[in-house]
Amino acid sequence: MLLRVRVTLPDRPGTLGQVARTLGVSGADIVQVVVLERLGGRAVDDFTVVWPGAARVERLLAGLAAIPGVRVDGVWRAIGAPTTTGQDAELLAQVAANPTDGVATLVDAVPGLLAADWAVAAVVPLDWAARSGEAGEPTVGHASWRAPVPPRLPEVTPLRARAMTTPDGHHYAVAPFGRAGLVLVVARDHSEPLAAAAFHSTEVDRLAQLVRAGAVILGDRLDLVGAPPVTTIT
Repeated sequence: MLLRVRVTLPDRPGTLGQVARTLGVSGADIVQVVVLERLGGRAVDDFTVVWPGAARVERLLAGLAAIPGVRVDGVWRAIGAPTTTGQDAELLAQVAANPTDGVATLVDAVPGLLAADWAVAAVVPLDWAARSGEAGEPTVGHASWRAPVPPRLPEVTPLRARAMTTPDGHHYAVAPFGRAGLVLVVARDHSEPLAAAAFHSTEVDRLAQLVRAGAVILGDRLDLVGAPPVTTIT
């Protein structure tokens, strides 16, 4: 299976090589490395690896934990192929080519781009700030194929893009389209024995950029998402 392994490590020569060797010795075949952050002498790297389905992940975690200064932030199953340069542009091109299904295209594609489990386009009531409880909950305009039914949504508001983690351990990234109360919600589910990492700020920024560009392309079509169907009386 394909796994995503997020590691925080000292940003000094040799440490990345130690992590890579440990992954290999544990049985992981590295197919991609993405540097998410380099700050204050520390780095945050995402490794996408092919992992033998029968092998125990505990062996991998123990090996990484033995490297001085290395911390494993998450190990979780990745959906789809590793991200490559140009995927975001290709996705936006698909949205522009078929704007009628533009929101659905974004929702279906984003989990694969961000190594997430599922996504939904949620419509938050425009008077969300004055409402509470069931009356203020968002409705779902479109859900990806792996989304639970009904989708389990955090407390979302259409103000700004951000990451959040709920008390039960599920991770979310949300980004508003900027009109009609529409928000794109992406989720990584908490599961055992694997534990996904929270969405990094670079991942939230990437989601926000996709959503902003999608909003420009789709324009007034966003107002139709989640709207009740129009019936014709004959």
